[in-house]
Amino acid sequence: MTTFADLNLSPKVLKAVEEAGYQTPTPIQEQAIPAALEGRDVLGIAQTGTGKTASFTLPMITRLARGRARARMPRSLVLAPTRELAAQVAENFDTYSKHVKLTKALLIGGVSFKEQDVLIDRGVDVLIATPGRLLDHFERGKLLLTGIEIMVVDEADRMLDMGFIPDIERIFSLTPFTRQTLFFSATMAPEIERITNTFLSNPVKVEVARQATASETIEQSVVMFRPSRRENAAAEKRALLRALIDAEGARCKNAIIFCNRKTDVDIVAKSLKKYGYDAAPIHGDLEQSQRMRTLDGFRDGSLRFLVASDVAARGLDIPAVSHVFNFDVPSHSEDYVHRIGRTGRAGREGKAMMICAPADEKNLGFIEKLIAREIPRGENPLGSRPAPEAAPAPSEDEGDRRERRKDRPRRDRSERPDRKDEARGARRPDDAERSTEPRAAETPAAEPRTTEPRAAETASAERRPSEARVQEGRGQEGRDRRDRRRRDDSGPAVVGLGDHLPTFIEKSFEERMAG
Repeated sequence: MTTFADLNLSPKVLKAVEEAGYQTPTPIQEQAIPAALEGRDVLGIAQTGTGKTASFTLPMITRLARGRARARMPRSLVLAPTRELAAQVAENFDTYSKHVKLTKALLIGGVSFKEQDVLIDRGVDVLIATPGRLLDHFERGKLLLTGIEIMVVDEADRMLDMGFIPDIERIFSLTPFTRQTLFFSATMAPEIERITNTFLSNPVKVEVARQATASETIEQSVVMFRPSRRENAAAEKRALLRALIDAEGARCKNAIIFCNRKTDVDIVAKSLKKYGYDAAPIHGDLEQSQRMRTLDGFRDGSLRFLVASDVAARGLDIPAVSHVFNFDVPSHSEDYVHRIGRTGRAGREGKAMMICAPADEKNLGFIEKLIAREIPRGENPLGSRPAPEAAPAPSEDEGDRRERRKDRPRRDRSERPDRKDEARGARRPDDAERSTEPRAAETPAAEPRTTEPRAAETASAERRPSEARVQEGRGQEGRDRRDRRRRDDSGPAVVGLGDHLPTFIEKSFEERMAG
């Protein structure tokens, strides 16, 4: 069996490794460390939790033990996608380099530039940074990358997901061509392969597991969730999460709960605390100091549940995580592998549970295709989906009313109102008759179709005031114009004006007729 003593590491590094409690290297460490010590480029592909960080920190410390850094010109560079991962790499360097006089600087967001500038001005052997903050220092003229001897890119596929690939390519162009490059990733996307072909020189490829596979020590399951109503889906999903936690009982010592959105992270954490669960959120919008306090509390056991976005899914080494709950099915299949990789680390057993809503079943299929296995369906502790509310049975009175409606005789079609009349507005019967029959004042020459006055017109005339009063109020001339207009108008009757026509409208018609 291979031990760290067989890997040609320096005695001081071996002493630090033994004090950390490690005796046997992982498969990726066993294959990557000798190649890195020889100065060759390394392309490491391994699932999360396999010890990739030590695969490049141990040979770097051994090689950098000889030499001295100059001001603003670091000797080695480690790029990490997130602040938490960069801080974790820095902790590993502190652990393994305790017996070696090496200096380091951590360049991440959330920390003042002034403190970081002071460290760079003194000269550092190891520079650990996120791409954005590193380029900020370079553009401000505080940093030179021409002295880089060893360059490490950690979690390269996560860099791709976060849009850092253009920054990575620029940083590569700022470093010497003769550098040694160590490139580590859990998956090998086409874009990642293009970068490795461009910037790595005849690398040693170390692949200790099939790409995008989950550890065999992790027990996986998915619970199919069907809400009773759409508006109740969020609350019922949170209730299901609490039921899953309660069903695990004492076996769930601590857990990371992953959500797809930052807003859901805050909501789920607040809901858990409301129901008495010891939980705290962590995502990219929180201040760096708060994120570090939350992680420290989770590591030392003072915090039981960590509700996180994918910012915590990559590379964080928290060995004793018993459970991982995927509150949402990740939209990217690779993220599922990284999420559940937070448990079952270093040969320990772990359990990963996921809640799948109907809208997430397509993404679930992509995940199962990626890992080349079907995820077992778990039992819903709240039971099956509630049956939809049935329509209330009709009462006896309602049934009687329905029977009476069936027995009611139908009206003849001729008695039904004309749909065109309904669309235009229901017209009065006398209006319809006026359109086809002459009025009493009209002459046969003007309307030859009939000379008989209408009965309705006669009755209406009896109800009207006397002719003298009409002439006195309106004038005979205006009445004649209205009669002439009604007689000549072949279009639909105007609805809503009644017997009174405003003066300004009469004037407009008068001008048109005069013209």
